[in-house]
Amino acid sequence: MNNRILEEKEHLGIKRFFNLDTAAYRDGALDGGTKELLGLVASMVLRCNDCIDYHLQQCIDHGYTDDELDDAMNVALVVGGSIVIPHLRHAVETIDLLRAEASDDVANTPSD
Repeated sequence: MNNRILEEKEHLGIKRFFNLDTAAYRDGALDGGTKELLGLVASMVLRCNDCIDYHLQQCIDHGYTDDELDDAMNVALVVGGSIVIPHLRHAVETIDLLRAEASDDVANTPSD
């Protein structure tokens, strides 16, 4: 859908916001992976499951382990309080799905 919005829509404000969002996660004083982890915590505190899913995918692509993700999610839980618990459940389920997909991809990759 992002591609459709950016390619088919001509709204300058929307395009600028998407560019700002992309730029925020580029390596800078903090590396992009750390920024994705921060995005995960913020998304959990703000209780946005779509955002949680996105940042989890990015974090896993950056190589974060389940223990590292658990540590970050603990910070979100402490900051956000018990209202974050349903989103913690969602995040754990998403991690399981992403790890299973990655295992399936490896299992289905032809060997040389």
